Amino acid sequence: MVGLSVGDVKRPLIALGALIVVALVTVAFSLRGSALESARDFEECVEALGVNQFSPPLGDERGPAMTGCSARFAGRRKPGGGYSYYDFMQGRSFDIAGPNPTAEERKQIDREYIQFLDAQRREAVSAELAKKQDDQLRADLDSALQPVEPPLVLTPKNPTSPAVKRQVDRPKSARCDDNSLACGLSQLSAVVRDAFASSSRTKP
Repeated sequence: MVGLSVGDVKRPLIALGALIVVALVTVAFSLRGSALESARDFEECVEALGVNQFSPPLGDERGPAMTGCSARFAGRRKPGGGYSYYDFMQGRSFDIAGPNPTAEERKQIDREYIQFLDAQRREAVSAELAKKQDDQLRADLDSALQPVEPPLVLTPKNPTSPAVKRQVDRPKSARCDDNSLACGLSQLSAVVRDAFASSSRTKP
């Protein structure tokens, strides 16, 4: 009979031990998987993973499982009972009846979101209008504060000669060389005035 060496006995024992470990791990994951699948809300799903929902992100297989819990259950338990759903688009929470919003609750959240967008649009339009008015007021104020320029002085291109200036200084009646109508009228009025003056002198 051939004698068995210690090495020949260790190999089957190591293989048997490895099979037992694999079986235990498989059973543990199947139990955990069934607990995850039977979870009724996000908090139960997290409890089945054996971690706290507020713990830092996990590096092992539980990290994707936490993401799965978040995907399955949108709502979170409220301390007094019921659930709340956080809509990150609006930055606010909504009370919901169960761990996920119902179809009617989703419609209400969507209506609130439309009102939220409308309010943001109105706010943007108001801000733009206020900015335009502010810019116009600033422009008006800047133009009002501009220094006043001195009055514009018009100077003739051809300065008047001394002879023309002397003519301007003479009385109007003395300048009647051009036989214009104005000159004739002024002469006529002078004659009539002289006539009245002489007739008043002759009367006793």
